[in-house]
Formats: sequence, C-alpha cells, structure tokens
Amino acid sequence: MASIYIDEDAGRDDQTANGSESAPYKTLLHAFLQHDPSEGTQYLTRKSLTEPTGEGADPESKLEWKPATKSAIKKATNLLEQRKKKAAKEQQLAIREKEEAEKRRLVLEEAKKVVIKEDTSLPKPVRIRLDVTDPAIVKLGSPESDTPGTRVRVLGRVHRLRSQKDMIFLTLSDGYGYLQCVLTGDLVKTYDAMTLTLETSIALHGEMRAVPPKQHAPNNRELHVDFYTIIGRAAGDKEAITTRVAHDSDPQTLYNNRHLVLRGETASSVMKVRAATLKAFRQTFDELRMTEVTPPAMVQTQVEGGSTLFKFDYYGEDAYLTQSSQLYLETCIPSLGDVFCVCPSFRAEKSLTRRHLSEYTHIESELDFIEFTDLLDHLEAVICRVLEIVLADPVAKPIIAQLNPGFQMPSRPFLRMKYSDAIEWLREHEIPNEEGKPHEFGDDIAEAAERKMTDIINRPIFLTHFPAEIKAFYMKKDPEDRRVTESVDVLMPGVGEIVGGSMRMDDWDELMAAYKHEGMDPSPYYWYTDQRKYGTSPHGGYGLGLERFLAWLCARYTVRDCSLYPRFTGRCTP
Repeated sequence: MASIYIDEDAGRDDQTANGSESAPYKTLLHAFLQHDPSEGTQYLTRKSLTEPTGEGADPESKLEWKPATKSAIKKATNLLEQRKKKAAKEQQLAIREKEEAEKRRLVLEEAKKVVIKEDTSLPKPVRIRLDVTDPAIVKLGSPESDTPGTRVRVLGRVHRLRSQKDMIFLTLSDGYGYLQCVLTGDLVKTYDAMTLTLETSIALHGEMRAVPPKQHAPNNRELHVDFYTIIGRAAGDKEAITTRVAHDSDPQTLYNNRHLVLRGETASSVMKVRAATLKAFRQTFDELRMTEVTPPAMVQTQVEGGSTLFKFDYYGEDAYLTQSSQLYLETCIPSLGDVFCVCPSFRAEKSLTRRHLSEYTHIESELDFIEFTDLLDHLEAVICRVLEIVLADPVAKPIIAQLNPGFQMPSRPFLRMKYSDAIEWLREHEIPNEEGKPHEFGDDIAEAAERKMTDIINRPIFLTHFPAEIKAFYMKKDPEDRRVTESVDVLMPGVGEIVGGSMRMDDWDELMAAYKHEGMDPSPYYWYTDQRKYGTSPHGGYGLGLERFLAWLCARYTVRDCSLYPRFTGRCTP
C-alpha cells in the first residue's frame, strides 16, 4: 500500500514536496489534489513541531506518523469535490466564452462587409454645436408624423451608449452640450457600430426630431441618424475610460487620471462655472472702472512669511514663486487708479486640508484713497454683483442649480464681527482652540473653529480687526486700538475664509518700524517703500481664492475639485 505523508507544521504545498516522508505535504487537501484518493493509498499525518507534550507524554510521540482521522478525510474529500465542481464550472464557462467569442468574431467579420454611404439626394446638412436650440437654425421634426426637421451635421464624442437589438442610442458630447442620437437599420450592422466605445469621436448626419411623448433627452430632442463616420476610436475593454476612472476609484487614481476625469459631467460642469465666474469678476471690475494688470510670478520678496515660499535658482540668485501680487498692485494705483489681477499664487504649505492648494488662482485688488469701511462695502458689492452675473449666465445657472440646489444669494448687509467678539462667541459656544483650551485674545483662530462658527451662524461674515501680532507686516493698525489691524477675512458657510484683506500702512516711518519688528531687511523692498515717499495715500486691498469661492458656490467638498489640475503637497502631475 502506497503511503503519502502530511506534516502540518513542516510540510510544504509546493513543487519542493512530493508526499514522501522526507518531503511531506502540508495539508491533506493538497495531498488529495496530487494523489487522487484510492483504496491503495494511505495518508499519514503528524504535527512535528506543535504536538502537545504534557506531563507523562512520550517525547517521541510527536514524531510518529499516524493515519489521517475519518473526520479529516471527510473534510478534505468535501473540499476536493468543491474544487472539482468549481474547476468544471470554470471550464464550461471558458468553453462558452470561447464559443461566444468565435460567434462574435464571425458576426464582426460579416459586419465588415456592410458599407454605408451618404444619400446624396438628402439636403446638405447644417453644421451645429450641440447646444444650439434656435428654431431659426434648427427646426424639429414631429415624432408622430412625416413633418421633417432640419438635417444637421454634428461632431463630438460618445458620452453614453445603449445598444438594443436593432437600434443604438448614444449621447454625444462636444463640450457645449449633449445630444441624443438614434441609429437604426444598416447603421447598426456595421463593424464601427458593433465595436463602438465611449469617448470615440464621431461625425453624424441626420434629421433633428422632437422626443416622443413621455420620453426624455437633452433639450427634448434627438437626432435620427442617416450617416456617420468614425473620427477617432477610443480604447475599450481593460483600457476603457470607465475602467480607468471608475466612480469608486480611490482619490489618487482619479488625480493621476485627471485628464480623463475632466470628461465627466460633474468635473466639466465645475470648470464651466469657473469660467463664468472669472468672466463675472472681470465684468464687475470693469463696471467699477478698475484696471487689470499682470504682475510677475517670479519675485525676490515675501508677502505672507518666509516659511511658505517656493525657492528656486534665478540665474545664480535666490528667487521665489509669488505668494501674492499685492505689493506690485500697490505700485500701480498712483498711475492707474484702482487695479486688479487674476494670477496664480503659490504657498509651500505642507497642508492636506480640503481647502488648501500649493498653487491657486488669486483674484487680488488694490483701491486708492479709501477708508476701512469703504473696503468692506466694496467687497460686499463685488461678491454680490459677481453672483448676480453668474446666476444669470445661461450656462452656469442650470449647473449651479444642479450642483448646489439649495444655494441662495447672500442677504445684505453681511454680518460684521470683530475678532474680539469672535473670541467671545467661541468661548460662549465652548469651541476650543487647537490646544483644546478656551480661545484667548491673540489666538490665531484655527480653520476648524472658524468654519464651525461660520456654519452655525450660517451667513457671510466680515471678521475684522485681527491682532497685529498674527497678521502680515504691511497691515495698517487701527488708530483707535493699536493692538489690532484694519483687516478683514470674509467667511462663507461650508468653506470658511475665501477673502483676506486690509488697509495698508501708508506712513513711511510706520512701515520702516514694521520691517524692523519683523527682522526684515527693507532694502529689497525699496520699490514698495517708495510708494510712501512719493505721494502716499490711504489705500487697501484684498485677495480672493477663486477655488474656495467656487467650492462655496458649487457645494464641492474640496477646493481640489475646483482646479483644472490641482497642485498640493506631493502632487505636481499630470
């Protein structure tokens, strides 16, 4: 009788074992898989390392080979049967898949023989974008009669796809809108139709018709296609876009494939609102007779503290990516009046919060001959006017309604709260500082506490008069309380701070004292300090983070969703 050996401690279930006493298997199941159970085979087992050897036990007993117990054999037999059934099922499935693949290959070979040609007797198609709805350009045919619609030519990419027996429904996207297209007859029998994939670029000709009653499609219309050509095939199977950027993919995968994520409806919608918002800011500033300027991004001075500067070599000299264009904007107001810029700013903060970016779009402004109350009134007017314009925009309005259905125009005037009052509010509501202690005057109110306060109050807040010790060197001190500055943060529910601003020091001696207090060498700032030497004036300004503004407007959880290609700690691709 043949003997197969199984050592549950020292055995191995791999190619180094053969079931002999010198090379035993580890499990009875593996032994069954290698040597099918029969009456002429016995299975001997042992635990060579862990067999109990209590008081009175034979120390050599743990080295003895014993026949496998009936229960162990029964368990292994059941597992073996399960394995065999699973293998048989997989084999049947493989056979079926092979047969289906062969059938599909034959069908596709036949489909290659189907050639479609454009009917030259039909009217010449009119090229349109997918968002065109003007009846003067596109007349809809009736879905229930022979009333013809305009024959059009559309180009775009396949955004959605649904195949039926003799019909294909596809939704086309061109960046301007969406259009449902219907393919029938020989059009669905071609090789191109049978291998169509999402994101394939395509040109279609056909008649525009109203959607049948009780059915829905973008703009309640659909294109009945009579001819099409493939322009660029998109990958399918394992490389299909729905595989590369599945909705449940982890965030890093989505950031790695941001170029594909942007093709999705949500990401592209946010970018359209972003474009409308930028246009609205420029229109608002134009209405206020403000001049747009473009300051440099490569600088040799700091604005918000040296710890967040991105440093690089500039022809052998130290230089930095700008933290803010504010200082340069201040040099423009004597000759250009009130000015603004829309430029990137860079902060080397190793912060992974949902409202921080290493590169963000900074909308900054400087206003000449104003007082602090003028600055607050201006900010309130700008924010509300921008929202009026965006919410009237035909593209942005329906998107915001979909992304943020509960959004309402903020009521005016905005709540104005001094920093000292905010400290008292936080203490009364038992919201601690970062150390878990009650807030004290002088604390830099942390993001979490600030956001919690804003969400509870649930309205826009002008938080003003911050202590000078926690604000930038250039901020003007309040003449009535020299401990604090004439500064403001604009806080919005759901996102927190979106604007930071202040009056600027306009006195030469005060600014020189501020340099000294901060331990800063004033010589690199000579061009900035000169503004106090040649006709100084009371002036102030602010910086607004566009991505934070959009996160509030579009109800996005993180500002990263509001940037085309977000840059944050550890992320500089693609």
